[in-house]
Amino acid sequence: MTPPNTIRIAVMPGDGIGPEVTAVTVAILERLARRHGLGLVTEELRAGAFCYRDTGTAMSEETFRRAEAADAILLGAMGWPGIRYPDGTELGPQLDLRMRLGLFAGIRPIKAIPGVRGALADPRAANIDLVIVRESTEGLFASRNRGEIIEDREARETLVITREITEKLSHVSFGLAAERAARLGRPGRVTLVDKANVFRAFAFMRKVFDEVAATYPAIAADHHYVDAMALDLIRRPWDFDVLPTENMFGDILSDLAAGLIGGMGFAPSADLGDGHAVFQPSHGTAPDIAGQGIANPTATLLSAAMMLDWLGTRGAGQGWHDAARELETAVRGAFADGLRTPDIGGRDGTASVAAAVADRLAG
Repeated sequence: MTPPNTIRIAVMPGDGIGPEVTAVTVAILERLARRHGLGLVTEELRAGAFCYRDTGTAMSEETFRRAEAADAILLGAMGWPGIRYPDGTELGPQLDLRMRLGLFAGIRPIKAIPGVRGALADPRAANIDLVIVRESTEGLFASRNRGEIIEDREARETLVITREITEKLSHVSFGLAAERAARLGRPGRVTLVDKANVFRAFAFMRKVFDEVAATYPAIAADHHYVDAMALDLIRRPWDFDVLPTENMFGDILSDLAAGLIGGMGFAPSADLGDGHAVFQPSHGTAPDIAGQGIANPTATLLSAAMMLDWLGTRGAGQGWHDAARELETAVRGAFADGLRTPDIGGRDGTASVAAAVADRLAG
């Protein structure tokens, strides 16, 4: 029986490097829980490509219900080459969680890490600190599993933008910008990324965004076409703050932006809804390095820090915020001191990263 006032985390390691990066992250979380007196318990749940191969389902209804009942979900990565649904599409239990739990806001922080060189040689790249807020339940992804092939001559998918979700996404974005402005001591700015010059759906999204923006007079608001944003994330990423956008645009731009800070191994994420949240690295299962002990767990560790902080905002207590800050500081400090993972040309594997972070937590 779980003691009262205990936070329960559903852990879904998934496939490939997912179990590797998740295992060291759970160990770090347990260490933080002891240090800060947090009532935290974890329950491992099976889902993903190999689960589908072995059982015929990528995520059983029982697994979903147990995840739904948890206070938060920590997910590794899911999918595997050659294991697909009969229609050829990839398995996506993580997408099922977003849709079924109403996780409309995909929070993708893009923040330079000391000592980690990204794709840009410009010294200003050390100042990159922005957040992509990816709408995660509609947009082009609303057509998932609903597209049609017509007489083997054309295919159609439908993009959906609703007022309700755009309003929610905008409020989350402006709230995040206000929190960042207070914490970072700089003006907040929210830039909607759309294609309103071509598509009515995005013109509608911009209209709703502007209506919400008017209720946040202290936060600057503007717009950027997605093609121009792809260019400007390379030219001047340090100029941006919070970037809400449609689902597919956010999917693409967040991968591009991860390259600015060293790659997908350094890119955490959270998918937030009104009452549920999933935290996971932005990367995939990396079949080419799975089982070799060289996967970079940084994105998962930073996702766990986001989870701790979110739980603090949900009433778990100040200790959860403190643990989140300590974990993020430990990760950043380890790389500042010379930690280098194989994905950025170093030799420090999964266990070495975990040990370096744990050592800083012991200080």
